[in-house]
Amino acid sequence: MKKFFVIGMLLSAVMVQAQTARKFTLDLTEDGKAQMVCFLPETSCGKAIVGVPGGGYSVLSNTHEGTMASDWLNKQGIAYFVVNYRLPEGDRMKPMSDVMNGIRTVRDSAKVWGVNPNDVGIMGFSAGGHLASVVSTHADFDARPNFSILFYPVISMDQKVSHKWSCINFLGEEGLKDPALVRDFSTMNAVRRHLTPPALIISASDDRLVPFVTNGLEYYKAMRLAGNDCAMYVYPTGDHGFGFGPWFKYHDQLLTDIGNWLKAHQAPKEDAVRVACIGNSITDGHGLDMATAYGYPALLQKKLGSDYWVKNFGVSARTMLNKGDYPYMNELAWKDALAFKPDIVVIKLGTNDSKGRNWLFGAEFRQDLEQMITTLRPDLLQPAKKKGKKAAATVPAKPQIFLCTPIKAEKTTWDINDSIIVNGVIPVQQEVAKKYGLNVIDLHTLFEGGEKLMMTDGIHPNGQGADKMAQIIADALKQ
Repeated sequence: MKKFFVIGMLLSAVMVQAQTARKFTLDLTEDGKAQMVCFLPETSCGKAIVGVPGGGYSVLSNTHEGTMASDWLNKQGIAYFVVNYRLPEGDRMKPMSDVMNGIRTVRDSAKVWGVNPNDVGIMGFSAGGHLASVVSTHADFDARPNFSILFYPVISMDQKVSHKWSCINFLGEEGLKDPALVRDFSTMNAVRRHLTPPALIISASDDRLVPFVTNGLEYYKAMRLAGNDCAMYVYPTGDHGFGFGPWFKYHDQLLTDIGNWLKAHQAPKEDAVRVACIGNSITDGHGLDMATAYGYPALLQKKLGSDYWVKNFGVSARTMLNKGDYPYMNELAWKDALAFKPDIVVIKLGTNDSKGRNWLFGAEFRQDLEQMITTLRPDLLQPAKKKGKKAAATVPAKPQIFLCTPIKAEKTTWDINDSIIVNGVIPVQQEVAKKYGLNVIDLHTLFEGGEKLMMTDGIHPNGQGADKMAQIIADALKQ
């Protein structure tokens, strides 16, 4: 009898341990004032969501706007982590750093928790929706989520059109007097083309606490105008604060809508070859509506397939020249491209350098191009080692760099000069590529088709041109 009692106790302990393994709490700060409650699914699909409760930055509503979502998410195979963040109390960095620390913790523990580190999203409610949008727009690359779900979010920090106490509690009385601070943390102003993650915005049309038109809708407009991936579901009624509560009239529809949106946003494979597309407006997709979906990098992704992960780091008007009017290496996109840790980099800069006011510094084009290359590949600064008779095979250094020559400028719009491109920019690119053993994609020659592939400005590819450009680059990458 004693033997069976011991076995029963052991089985009970195993069951408790298994349950505990699916739910546990971690301290996010040394003093334990910020914690993360973790819910791991029995069968993981690899996706994870970091939850950010609301409460007007004065309390935490962490049941229906926090832990209540765990059961449904876990049934979908999604790991869920609720951050019980510190309230600002005069220091907005407290909640910001807690949530960013939560995202970093999930990514750092991804293998142990069965999570794809490239598929970590954020879900915030009300003031927590504001905090989620702040992290989505202000965090460094390693702490920025891969997607955002914002429930009836506070977006504006202008208390006249937003939730007054969320504004006061986040910025403080003195902070509200600073127009620059109010503007910066009104997150519709912080959306960045290609860099701000896809977002799903959820609200009720009759929300009387956080006006939808001056908050959630403003974020959607900013995302859509930037060409970023964004969706918006507005339910007829529900007021404010319904969260995952089953009392919400449209609760079942809400779950279906969230589920469908998540299924439509599949992450790249963990071992996918990372391709960073660096460049100016031609990479960015200037003039193409929804360039995130229809610019050449997006089309390149489709041509290369799921074994690759292509990201667009293009910024309009940027130059290779550090003394140009808008140097690329001063941009957040450059910082993000480095943090992306690419396996392949496609550099397409030089068009804007051909403008007369920029080519005044053309003598420095070589050194600035070399600076970019050696920042990506510091190993190229080291002298080549002599090979011995039995030299061991070495793994090719990463990233592999492809230099694209500028496509032909069909017109002189914006003072862009094809003669300078041909006689100044391209020769330097070819010489630098030879010096460092890099690949050159001669778009100036291969991108044939003239004005039929261009927009009316004669500088930027149209949809057909973007597709041709993507095909040329895809062929080069696959060789």
